[in-house]
Amino acid sequence: MANSPSGDSVTDRIVRILDTFTTERTVQSATDIGRRAGLPSATAHRQVEALVEAGLLERDEDRRVRLGMRLWELALRGSHALRLRQAAMPYMERVQATVREHTQLAVLEQNEALFLERLSSPDSGANITRVAGRLPLHASSSGLVLLAFGSTELQERVLTAPLARISPETITDAATLRRTLAHIRRVGYVVAPGSIESVSTGVAVPVRDGSGAVVAALSVVLPRTAPTEGAIAALSDAAAGIRSTLTADRR
Repeated sequence: MANSPSGDSVTDRIVRILDTFTTERTVQSATDIGRRAGLPSATAHRQVEALVEAGLLERDEDRRVRLGMRLWELALRGSHALRLRQAAMPYMERVQATVREHTQLAVLEQNEALFLERLSSPDSGANITRVAGRLPLHASSSGLVLLAFGSTELQERVLTAPLARISPETITDAATLRRTLAHIRRVGYVVAPGSIESVSTGVAVPVRDGSGAVVAALSVVLPRTAPTEGAIAALSDAAAGIRSTLTADRR
């Protein structure tokens, strides 16, 4: 795509504009989008209008901007994430019915755990995770599983970078994290008390496809004092079921 005088391409500017939207910030003005994207006001307004005309962004009655339905439609066409979610949903429902706490499906996306789905009961405990939300790999049970079974390059990239402290119990020491990852690979699951919130324990297992590659993490968020054995068993059974479905889909 053609570059602007500042050297960034049209594609770069579009991505920066879309990246200003978060799970908490779903509606913005064009001026705020430009400021957050680091674009000149005139450029931001012109690019936002073009995206609105294309249906990738939409305006509300107050002329504020939100992500458009066409963007959602395009993202789902042939999406691997959609197929994975569809395969996982029946088994996630069984886990949630058994455990009666938050049940989540996450995938690796740009060095973070991206959550594709979450099922909850009205009386489920504390949980900051949202669908389409992200958490650091070292600080969540799902992220720890994805990191443990990720590539050596990914692990070294995370281990050599500063490890942000999300809660007092988040692992921030590289040597401790390395030992934790080895333990996860050995036992096939993780129990992470207090890594995100002190009142909760995350429990997660890997989800494999028909080839045996880890493609996702399946997790539950339990109250801190709750036993974990039943959750581990339910998650492991569900992961095996998802793998069977993914294997059948490849035939």
